[in-house]
Amino acid sequence: MPVDPASRPLRRDAERNRQRILQAARDVFAERGLTASLDDIARHAEVGVGTVYRRFPEKQLLIDALFEDRVAEVVAAFERGLANPDPWEGFASSLETILTLQATDRGLKDLLVSDGAACSGICEARRRIAPLSTRLLERAQADGSVRPDVVPSDIPLLQLALGSLIDATRDLDPALWRRFLALTLDGLRPSRDGPTPLPTDGLDAEHVPEAMRAWRARR
Repeated sequence: MPVDPASRPLRRDAERNRQRILQAARDVFAERGLTASLDDIARHAEVGVGTVYRRFPEKQLLIDALFEDRVAEVVAAFERGLANPDPWEGFASSLETILTLQATDRGLKDLLVSDGAACSGICEARRRIAPLSTRLLERAQADGSVRPDVVPSDIPLLQLALGSLIDATRDLDPALWRRFLALTLDGLRPSRDGPTPLPTDGLDAEHVPEAMRAWRARR
């Protein structure tokens, strides 16, 4: 049956709208996290909210479509760490890479610390993260570069703590989390010749209440 030429522009418009929605979702989720609504995304994309709901009837479908590649980046960071011949460097660099991704994308941070009860394909990718993280830790412990009393569940909780710091100080000093990552990594080592030089200065005392207010506002 011949294709009606009049239908072709509609299909192109639909794909353009879909790409606008995806780009708007990237921007909005990166800035505000996963609490942003489909209405927020529609406004940012400058399309009707009905257009968003036709393409993505549930927000979780949009999250799945958007973050599959981002979660794969986290998996790849762990795999690169395991490929590093130095167990400590592989462990530390993986943690730094993942936190760097979270620092630039609040949505990814929210995704990594969510319970994941509603997601599908992304959850399968996230389930790959836990054994990779455990292997990185155990390899560094076997090498003697990470203290033996650290357990695998400590690692995601450390990421949660540092991710909260990223949110609280994002507008005050977006690199401050690196200072606390260095302190954390020193604490994970069983011994060292001396403290690792910290990559940034500490926050001025008068800004601490502001950071705490920013953290409470995100809860």
